[in-house]
Amino acid sequence: MDSVTQFALGAAVGVAVMGRRTAPWKAALWGGACGTLPDLDMFVDHGDPSSNVTLHRSDSHSLLWLTLASPAIAWAVSSLNGPSGSFRRWWLALWLALFTHPLLDLMTVYGTQLLRPLTDHPYAVGSIFIIDPLYTLPLLGGLVLALVLSESRGLRWNHAGLALSSVYLAWSVAAQQYVESVAGASLARQGIDADRVLVAPTPFNTVLWRVVAKPPTGYHEGIYTLLDA
Repeated sequence: MDSVTQFALGAAVGVAVMGRRTAPWKAALWGGACGTLPDLDMFVDHGDPSSNVTLHRSDSHSLLWLTLASPAIAWAVSSLNGPSGSFRRWWLALWLALFTHPLLDLMTVYGTQLLRPLTDHPYAVGSIFIIDPLYTLPLLGGLVLALVLSESRGLRWNHAGLALSSVYLAWSVAAQQYVESVAGASLARQGIDADRVLVAPTPFNTVLWRVVAKPPTGYHEGIYTLLDA
């Protein structure tokens, strides 16, 4: 996902976990920073464009490496926040901010190497485009309200933003599964025996979908909208 979305998710998670234990802006700042941190690998040049694409979302997105790095980051942040900082709570908040970054990238089509160093397989669900305002806006809205409203009201709005964005993500998976069934029936009617079928949303939505089917020779491509009777 785009950097704005990853920052918003990390910040919202930070605010939700820290609650009243620290100022919401501090939780949002550190959570957002950790939510962005794995994507700093895009500034590493691996020598050629193909390697840069392949090795993005690799070690920096490993669930194991991020988990191992989280205690040191949490210790530094809790130390900077003085006596009121709770190391264990900061650890949970920042670990979740780090951990949810590759999990959200997993939902896109480009492939995320979650299980390095055990395997370099790029996992992908492909149910959401890398930029989707309907996912991002609830996060941003809840986060802004958490920063400007009173503590209890703001926290409730932040929780609501996280809940709405999560429901939308679940909806994207359900919509993808439905389009896959429609595509499978269409291919069967045409007698096309496809080895692989890719179903992914077109930019900025989960209503209009692209389907690519790969039989032994050649390929077939289609477009399907959920608004089509």
